Amino acid sequence: GGGPAGLMAAEVLAPHWEGHLYEKGKAVGRKFLVAGKGGFNLTNHATGTALESVYHPVDLLHSVLRAFDSQRLREWLAGLGIPTFVGSSGRVFHQRGITPIAVLQAWLRRLQDLAVQFHLQHRFVGLTDDWQAQLQLSDGTVQVPMANYTVFALGGASWSVTGSTGEWLDHFGRRGIPTRPFAPSNCGVEIDWPAALRQHHAGKPLKNIALTAGTYRQAGEASLTDYGLEGNAVYPLIRPLRDHLAQASTAELRLDLKPQNTLGQLHAKIADKAPRNYAKALRLDAAALALVKSSSTKAVFLDPSQLCRHLKNIPLTVRALRPTEEAISTVGGIDPAALHLNFSLRACERIFTIGEMVDWDAPTGGFLLQGCLSMGYSMRQLR
Repeated sequence: GGGPAGLMAAEVLAPHWEGHLYEKGKAVGRKFLVAGKGGFNLTNHATGTALESVYHPVDLLHSVLRAFDSQRLREWLAGLGIPTFVGSSGRVFHQRGITPIAVLQAWLRRLQDLAVQFHLQHRFVGLTDDWQAQLQLSDGTVQVPMANYTVFALGGASWSVTGSTGEWLDHFGRRGIPTRPFAPSNCGVEIDWPAALRQHHAGKPLKNIALTAGTYRQAGEASLTDYGLEGNAVYPLIRPLRDHLAQASTAELRLDLKPQNTLGQLHAKIADKAPRNYAKALRLDAAALALVKSSSTKAVFLDPSQLCRHLKNIPLTVRALRPTEEAISTVGGIDPAALHLNFSLRACERIFTIGEMVDWDAPTGGFLLQGCLSMGYSMRQLR
């Protein structure tokens, strides 16, 4: 696989082995480039426990993140000639004026200098009885390259236009490897908004909010959409919402439109105001005001105490997550129980699976790419 995990594995193995990288598409790094649209978030500045704690399951990537954390990743990028900086959110970006394609090209030049051999339009179609990979070429013929070690980095099941279709799952399942169905992560949630709210406010942001799902709370922003909510305040809550929706037909989010204010502070802002001035006093824009009115009664809106309580605890019924195809990332794939701690298969220890094809989860903000690159870097163990 020619995504971030596979490319990194190829780099660290090339000095010690004759390396062949197989990719089913016409070019490598397609998901790497798609991730760069709208701002290329390469990693997050968090290190140590602050970095490791965002991954689930918590112990799966512990050792590889310690060996190749965000600081090591930034040093690696600098070695490619890609300087980076930390944004206000803690996310790490390449310096302005550098494009995502320039980052990928610098990386590919290094791989070429290391004599990595690229084989494009080679699709994985199964495993032989002796655990060698079967690869189908564009003309339909099937090759079985003989390898001392095989590192699979076949991706998850989101953004199929980049080649991440998850079609490989059945091939491993047929060989008795424990797998889990793919499911969306870091995606929007579906909420049945009133028609007027959708018509007039779909696409508008809700800024400086906090969302709660069960015991999990996340501050940030979200966008009102035709189908519900999307944004960085939503994504970290997908795991508890997904777990709940697996057991029930709906799940509940609680929206706090004013997380920076206490009830007392909000009440003081409107205690001497007429209801027509509440929105200005509370700094509610048109979208937030429409959401408040559509989720409450006139009696609640006209009562300052009830209104303030409602602003900080608006119930939202989530009926579904958005489809896997729309998700930024997915969970599912190879069950971690099928792997040794070094990501080799228990059923065949010369086969390794890394990246999003393994069932792990992390929020956006640079953590997904960091996880994939750290797993790829861990393949240096084979030198």
